[in-house]
Order: sequence, then structure tokens, then C-alpha cells
Amino acid sequence: MSSPSKRRESDFMRMLMSDFTVETINDAVNEFNVVFHGPKESPYDGGVWKIHVKFPDSYPFKPPSIRFLNKIFHPNIDEHSGSVCLNVINQSWSPMFDLVNVFEMFLPQLLLYPNPSHPLNSDAGYLMMRDKKRYEQKVKEYCEQYAKKENILGSSVEDGSGSEEVSEDEDSSSDNEATGTEISKAIG
Repeated sequence: MSSPSKRRESDFMRMLMSDFTVETINDAVNEFNVVFHGPKESPYDGGVWKIHVKFPDSYPFKPPSIRFLNKIFHPNIDEHSGSVCLNVINQSWSPMFDLVNVFEMFLPQLLLYPNPSHPLNSDAGYLMMRDKKRYEQKVKEYCEQYAKKENILGSSVEDGSGSEEVSEDEDSSSDNEATGTEISKAIG
């Protein structure tokens, strides 16, 4: 691609053509929501989240901003702001990655392999390390209460400009890395 704006448009179009549901905000290609299903064989299976995506002007040289709009109980996702602590997005982003990679591989891996030793949500990290069964039970309770399809249909994101989002410069606490494990799409 010859420019960041063409790359943003290309990645946005690839998301539209994927199996993910994409909701535009003000008909813009730089800010939108994606419906994301929890990966199978995980405590998040059956959960459905709306994830807010915003491309910075310098995308793909800088990573997209990604945050969960409905609540999720996970050591590496802030329960209140929805910010995601994921090394491949926050510290080691490369222009070789694209948004489809984020939704097909990086986010499912994050949900399958949380890193409780460097939590963004310390309650979730502590519970996962001390009592994995109770942690998984709490994850399922959150899925039941906050991550049902009917919870996200028709909901809209507020302006989003004042949201707390973690950028690569703000968060250096994650050791999560993409493992390279092939994960099939988390679409149910």
C-alpha cells in the first residue's frame, strides 16, 4: 500500500469481507465496532463482545486502539475501560500485522492463554493464580451477565474520545506474546 490511509481502507474492507460483524461509526473507516465471539473450548465460549477499534493516523506503523465495550473478566483486560494489555498490540506491533490477525489470532489467544502474572485486572489475575476453578466460574458468570448477543445488539458506543485506552507507550506490563498456535475463527 502506498499510504497509511490506503492501508486503513484496505484493512477495514478486509474486516467487512470477513466473517466478523462490523458496525461503522459515522460512516468512517478509521473507527468502528466489531462483534467478537469467545473462543471454543475456553471459559469465554458462548460470550459475545462488541469491541471498539480506532486506527491512528499512522496505522499500520502504529497499532490500532482496541477496547471491549461490554464487561469481560480477564487478567489482561481492564474491566472498567475495556483496554487490552496484549504485547503484540502494545509493544511489538508490526506493519506486517493487520486487523484480521488481531481478531482471528491475537484476541482468541489472549482469551485462551491469559497472563495472570502481569494483570491489568488484578482481581482476575489473583483469582486465576489462586483458584482456577473459581476464576473460570466468574468468567462464565460475566459471560452470562454481560456478553450475550442480546446485550450488544442495538447498543452504541459513546463518543469514545475520552475513553481510557492503553497505547504502546502507556503499558509495558505485559509479557503476552502471540504463540503462533493456529486458532480457528471464534465465530459461532
